[in-house]
Order: sequence, then structure tokens, then C-alpha cells
Amino acid sequence: MNGKHDAVDTVVFDLGGVLVDWNPRYLYRRLFDDEAAMERFLAEVCNSAWNEQQDAGRPWREAVDSLSAQFPQHADLIAAYRDGWRDMLGGVIQGSVDLLAELKARGVRLYALTNWSHETFPRAMEIEMFDFLHWFEGIVVSGEERLIKPDPRIYRRLFERYSIDPARTIYIDDARRNVDAAAALGMHAWWFRDPAGLRGWLASHGLVSA
Repeated sequence: MNGKHDAVDTVVFDLGGVLVDWNPRYLYRRLFDDEAAMERFLAEVCNSAWNEQQDAGRPWREAVDSLSAQFPQHADLIAAYRDGWRDMLGGVIQGSVDLLAELKARGVRLYALTNWSHETFPRAMEIEMFDFLHWFEGIVVSGEERLIKPDPRIYRRLFERYSIDPARTIYIDDARRNVDAAAALGMHAWWFRDPAGLRGWLASHGLVSA
């Protein structure tokens, strides 16, 4: 990780896995009686590579239709990935939201960079428990940009759109590849695993209380 301690005035958050508790298993445990069968389905049918294409801008209808043609026996379960997206949201990661609130109170510039479908993200913005999404000065959504992390172009788009200096910016993400990409572009990058670890690291930069 980037260990430099330049004066930091900006923090960029990933959303899913850092602030938002998202997991397709929250939905599919209701649809499968067999945990192993569910895991096979999520590994072989509605897998992360398939979902990432929606994050990159592919329309959900096209995604569901094409995968259902490939796995017609799973058509209903595939459609559920789109129709039941709200049930994949387990809630907020409260410790991280508390840190976001502290940063906001201290006047830190706050932005988000998320791999998320352009079709479902606006609906997430309307969910009451995710009101904190409105605290950000700007959010770059991969589905709207047709670029996904860790592509360096989406980070540069964030920098250019909001006049962000990477050397003065902290980036937080739960995916190591995205953290490494941010660090390579000069950001102070933190691989998120839990709010306690994040608090300690932010405190070391003088941004929150220890």
C-alpha cells in the first residue's frame, strides 16, 4: 500500500463491501434448500464475471436473456438476480458509515467510486437506509461510465471530473486488485477488511479519532 503521508484532504470510498453490505447469497439462500447447490449456481451460472458485465454497462435484460438461453433450466433463478437485487442488500456496514459521518463533520472532501449497474444504482440511492450516499460530493458509477475497476481509466475519470489530486487522496476498497490499481495511480490506498482497521488507518492520517 502507499505509505506516504502527504496532506490528505479527500477520501474516496468503494461502496459494496465497505459501506453497503451486498451479497447475492442473501437472496439465493431463500431460493435454494442446498447450500452447495447454491454455491455451484453462483460459481457456474450467475457468477461474478457475468455480473461484472452489468457493472460495465450491459443492460440487465440482455444479460438475463443471454444467460437464460445458455442455461434454460435455471431461467427463473437467473431472472431472480435482476428482479431480487434489493434482497441482496443486507444493510449498511455501520462502523464504516460512522467513519464517513466523522469525515463529513470534519469537512473532508468525500467521493465514491463503485462498480454498480447503472440501472439499479439510482434505485439504491432512493433507499432510506442508504441516505449516506447523498453525503458524497460526487459518485462515479461504473455502469454509467462503461468502465469498471480496476481499469485505470475509471480512476482518472474520477480525478478529472472532480479535480482530485491523487497524492492528497485516500482510497478505500475491499477488493485488493482495485486497491493496487489506486495505489499505482498515486493514491493512499487501503485494503478494507473491517471498520476497526480502517479507523486506525484514517486516524494515523489525522482524519478521525483513534
